Amino acid sequence: MTGATADAPVAVAADAAVAELAALSGRALPLLRRWVAERPRLGVARALLTLATADGLDDETLRNELIAAHRDARAADARSMSLVYGIFLHTHRQYRLTADHLVAHFARWPGDEAAALMLDAFHACPDADSHTRGDALVERQSALAGPENWIWLSRLAWTRAEQGRAEEAYELAGRALALHPRAGQAAHARAHAEHETGAGPDSVAFLDRWLAADPEAVQFRHLNWHAALQSLACGDMADARRRADEVLDRADVGMRSATNWRLLLAGQRPARRCDPDHIRELLAAPGGTAEVFHTFNLALALAVEAETDELYALARRAERDERADFREVLAPVARALAEITAGRPRAAVELLTGLGAAVERLGGVRVEREIVQDTLARALADAGEHARAAGLLHRRTAVRRHHVYEDLLLVPRPAASAGAPLPEGSS
Repeated sequence: MTGATADAPVAVAADAAVAELAALSGRALPLLRRWVAERPRLGVARALLTLATADGLDDETLRNELIAAHRDARAADARSMSLVYGIFLHTHRQYRLTADHLVAHFARWPGDEAAALMLDAFHACPDADSHTRGDALVERQSALAGPENWIWLSRLAWTRAEQGRAEEAYELAGRALALHPRAGQAAHARAHAEHETGAGPDSVAFLDRWLAADPEAVQFRHLNWHAALQSLACGDMADARRRADEVLDRADVGMRSATNWRLLLAGQRPARRCDPDHIRELLAAPGGTAEVFHTFNLALALAVEAETDELYALARRAERDERADFREVLAPVARALAEITAGRPRAAVELLTGLGAAVERLGGVRVEREIVQDTLARALADAGEHARAAGLLHRRTAVRRHHVYEDLLLVPRPAASAGAPLPEGSS
């Protein structure tokens, strides 16, 4: 582990743990738990385990674990203290502070692979400047780490994918996977690159092979979601529904709703839907509107259920929010979803057309935000503006090898069915 000053056995354990975390391996958690059990006063070990399990911890447990980790790290070395403090900020979703801290951390400990686990903090900030700053940091650190470091190659591949540089992302991911076939972030970056190119069955086959080697992989459900999108791309609607039904569970509200909304936009029968009461519980919970992207996913879930009134209510709530991203971006998107479910596509067109690049402020990543463009294309087609809808999707249909999904977005639908969830007997 770059910058570590601990004894050799601890350094070996640290390298192994960071490698498994970076690989998004199913072995990461058992390895971390064993490491903490063997070295309970090792602050970095405790902090990395907390980082890996933070989503399942309540606020008090999270805070107590990291306070103890920081106390123990203070007795080790300055790098350990800095790393644990960064993990504290990141797990408490203080992403701007995390990003600022990482800049200082990497200046002192270049190429630190453990700190690289938190680099998503830059893109979790809503402003484009933070994204640019994070991308530049990845480029510098990857250059310092060298062409044989699969962890930093994977991180750079991910960065290029998010920049829309699909061919570069694919090549970098391939180099990382050649060095370490279980490089999870490289596999994920390749999935994003192949989404941009519409790889279809080739991408599905790669993802299935990669996942078969580690069914406990951290990304198992998420990469199955990517495979479902590729199945949509090549017209295999049954496979997309199967993955949503058999792999995504109750907690995967965002991925399941995003799959089903795409199926509905394309005029297809959806997979198993989310429980409406569960969606309402999530919206009413303290975290329901804590982050704009999470709330956006819940809006998609309401749209799949054609909960028009609740979408209007969510839009009004967002319009009153003190946060600009909620007022200026989420509110019109939620209102547009309501208009579509109410069968008023032209009103949705007016709401979505003016957003442009502001859609990036919804958070998430390119493939997740693309669904807003899908929704606008469908609204345009349903409003009788086929030429505008085709123009909106032209780059995608020109670049993607498989684009059955985009073609279906352009198929006119009867006015009576526009926006309404399809009956179970639909194709």
